[in-house]
Amino acid sequence: MNLFPGLAARSTGLNAMLGVVNIITRKGAELSASYQTAEIMPQERVTLGKQFENGADALISFSGLQSRGANRFFEFGDSGISGVARHMDGENVKQMFARGSYGPLSFDFIYGNRKKEDPTGAYLSDPLIPGQFQRDRRLNAQIQYNDNFVNDTLNVLERVFLGQYRYENPAVYGDERTLSTGPSDWHGAELRLLSTATTDHKLMFGVEYQNNTDIKQTFQNFDNPVQNIALHNSILRIGAYIQNEWCINDALSVTAGLRYDHNKWVDSVFSPRGGLIWQASPKVTFKALYSRSHRSPNSFRNYSDGTYQVANPGLQSEMADTAEIVANYLPLPSMNLRATVYQWDMHNIIAAGVDPISGLSQYQQTGKRVLAKGTELSLDKIWDFGGRLRASYGLQNAEQHNSHLVNSPYHLGKINISIPIPLITGLHAGYELQYYGKRKTLDGTHTDSYVLANFNLVTNILQVKGLEASLSIYNLFNENYLHPAADSNRQNAFWQPGRTVRFRMDYRF
Repeated sequence: MNLFPGLAARSTGLNAMLGVVNIITRKGAELSASYQTAEIMPQERVTLGKQFENGADALISFSGLQSRGANRFFEFGDSGISGVARHMDGENVKQMFARGSYGPLSFDFIYGNRKKEDPTGAYLSDPLIPGQFQRDRRLNAQIQYNDNFVNDTLNVLERVFLGQYRYENPAVYGDERTLSTGPSDWHGAELRLLSTATTDHKLMFGVEYQNNTDIKQTFQNFDNPVQNIALHNSILRIGAYIQNEWCINDALSVTAGLRYDHNKWVDSVFSPRGGLIWQASPKVTFKALYSRSHRSPNSFRNYSDGTYQVANPGLQSEMADTAEIVANYLPLPSMNLRATVYQWDMHNIIAAGVDPISGLSQYQQTGKRVLAKGTELSLDKIWDFGGRLRASYGLQNAEQHNSHLVNSPYHLGKINISIPIPLITGLHAGYELQYYGKRKTLDGTHTDSYVLANFNLVTNILQVKGLEASLSIYNLFNENYLHPAADSNRQNAFWQPGRTVRFRMDYRF
C-alpha cells in the first residue's frame, strides 16, 4: 500500500519542462459566472486591471469552482463490494493571481486550493466511505527584473522566486482512519543573458539554483499510532544552460543548446537540444527538432517504513529523447496546412515494483522503454465574413515492452467550425466533433472508440457594451463512453458524463 497515494515517486525534475506565459494587463474589470448542469457546477471569476499614467500596471484575479459531483454506481474489483457513491464526488477550487509591473520590474503571485472528493476507493482504501478526499494547495511568488543594455543588444533577466506545496489525503483502511500529508517549501534564483551583439547570432546563457529546503512526508493512523511516520528531506539543485540561434541566411537558421543539471540524488545530467528551420519558399517552411529532457525522482526514493515500502536511493532520472519534423504550407494568406511526424523514446522509467529481498513495495527503474511514433495533420482556414474552420487528425502508436501502452489511443481527430449568424448582430455559433479511438485498459481489454459533439452560442446581450453571454452543450448526442482507470484504482474503466449544458455570462467594463 502506498501511504502517500497523491504523490508519485518522481517530480517534474530539474526543469525538464519550461512553460512561459505572457500576461498583458487589461484596463478595467471583468466579471464572469457560469453554471453547468453535469455535477451541478457553478464557476465564477473576478478580474481587476489598471494601467497607471506613470507606466505601472496592476492586475488581480479571483476565481472559484464548486461541483456537487454525480451520484455514480461503482464496483470495487475483487472486494466484491458495489453500490452508489452518493454525494462523494464533489470538487471545490479557489484560485488567486496577482501581477504588478513598473518599468523592468515585475511581481507575480499565484495561489490555488483544490479539494477533490474520491468515491473510487483509490489505493485500496475502504469503498463507499464518505470523507475521503485529496487536497492540493500551491503558492508561488517571484520578483523579476528584465531590461536591455548596450544599445539593446543585451537582454538581462533576473528573478528570485519561492514556492509552497501542501497535500493532504484522509483515507480509511480496514476501518482505521488515516491521514497522509506531503508539505514542501523551496526558493531559488535565475540569471539569463541574451545577446544579439554578433551579427546573425542570438546567444543565450543562464544559470539557476533551487533550494528545496523542507520536503516532508507524514502518515498518521489515528486508530493505530504505532504506524505513524514523519520523514524530512531537503535537496539543492543547480543548473546552467547555453544556446545559440544562428541565422545562416534569409531562408535557413540553426539552433543548438545544452543544459547541465546537478543534485546529490542524480549527480550530473546533460540535456542537448537543437533545431533546423528552412524557409523553402514564402509559402513553405520545414522544421527539424530534437531534444533530450529528464525528470528527477522525488523524495520517495528515500521513503521506507519497513511495513509497506522500502527505499531505493539508487534511483536515477527518467530520460526522454524526442525528434520531430514539421512542414507548414500557406496556400492562401488565410489558410495554413501543417504536417508533423515525430518519435519519442522514454527510458529509465520509474514505477512501483517489489523489492526482491524484503518482498515489500519499492519504486524501481523498470528497464522497459516507452517508444512512440506518430503523425498529425492539421488545417486552419479563416474567411472574410468571420468564419473559421480548424481540423486535425493524429495517428500514434505508443509501446512499452512490445505491448501497446495503456490509455493511449491510436487515432485522434477533431473538426471545429465557428461562424457569425447572419442578420443577428454579435451572435456567433460553434460546432465541434471529436473522435477518440479505442484505448487499452489495465486488464488488456479495450474501451470502445467514440465521437463527441459540442455546440456553442455566444452573443452580446441587448447590445450592452462589454456584456456577453454563451450557451454551450457538451456531448450533444449523449454518447456513453469510458476512460481507462489508473493502476491505483480498483476499477478497470470509468463512465464519463453524458450531455452537459453550461450557461455563462461575462461583463467587461
